[in-house]
Amino acid sequence: MSTTTRGEITMPTPTPAPSSLMEKPAFSVPAKKMAMWLFIIADTATFAGCLVAYGFLRNATPNWPRPFHSITNLAVMTFILLTSSLTMLNGVKAARAGNKAGALRWTLITAALGIAFALLHIREWMALIDEGMTLLKNPWGTGLFGASFYSITGLHLTHVTGGVIALIVVGLRYKGGRYNADDLEVLGLYWHFVDLVWMFVVPFVYLLNLAH
Repeated sequence: MSTTTRGEITMPTPTPAPSSLMEKPAFSVPAKKMAMWLFIIADTATFAGCLVAYGFLRNATPNWPRPFHSITNLAVMTFILLTSSLTMLNGVKAARAGNKAGALRWTLITAALGIAFALLHIREWMALIDEGMTLLKNPWGTGLFGASFYSITGLHLTHVTGGVIALIVVGLRYKGGRYNADDLEVLGLYWHFVDLVWMFVVPFVYLLNLAH
């Protein structure tokens, strides 16, 4: 309300906004996290399309190869990747608690586990190549197996490699004050997504192709 006295005018006092209007919206999502979720949704569609196409090819091909005789290497790779999700979670928790040294340590451990997974994967590829399996042919049956196997696992390995690079860069920049805990959390969403995709690749591409 504005009040007027002799020759003097006072400016109106603004009415305070209700406290409810100043509160943060209940379902608000930071822009970075929203962008990552949208990327994950789009990437999920990509992997789903690849796996569905793989399923159609496998069911329509009578001489589909079953070249895997052991799941030892697969089990080790899966264990490493699942463990990396736990270390990533510990890194985000440390960042939330303000423990920069701990957050960096767990983030770099996650990156090291990702590197170990990638090296085991490449070793597996090299062994299959030595047996004569390429993108176009293999000694056990249709050449479509090699094309689909290398395409799906290669796409996943590309995501792992990109994630490892991001973990190292973001972790170091977080320690230097360039990034904050929210950035590590967003990166953690990506890493958990990569691990989740692997849990679909394992039964479709590996377990269903174990030799009888």
